[in-house]
Amino acid sequence: ATVLSHWKAVVSTQSTGSGLFGCFEDIGILAMVCFVPCVPFGMNVEHAGIASCMMGAIYAFIPLVNIFCWIKTRGAIREKHGIEGSLINDLFMICCCGLCALSQESIQCDSTVANAMARF
Repeated sequence: ATVLSHWKAVVSTQSTGSGLFGCFEDIGILAMVCFVPCVPFGMNVEHAGIASCMMGAIYAFIPLVNIFCWIKTRGAIREKHGIEGSLINDLFMICCCGLCALSQESIQCDSTVANAMARF
């Protein structure tokens, strides 16, 4: 019963602006995440202010470093945009729904850039 209640809590309090399967909101980002995940990973790392896009893409290929960097990136994106969530939720999403998590982050970062550009 505790695993089920934790799963419901994770689903109801997503750590990005889009829902659990919000990865289908932008097919272009989803395709990039599926075929060249190091590119959106690097872009998200840069958006979060952790490292450059190139270094983020390189981190994506280094075991354990990629998980650590991904957790830091997801947390930084949540803080930057005032999105609810926790380290446990982030870790759960990364381990169980990695492609959806990467897509969510990319969609969040992309929408922020699009909104900023629309103001000018």
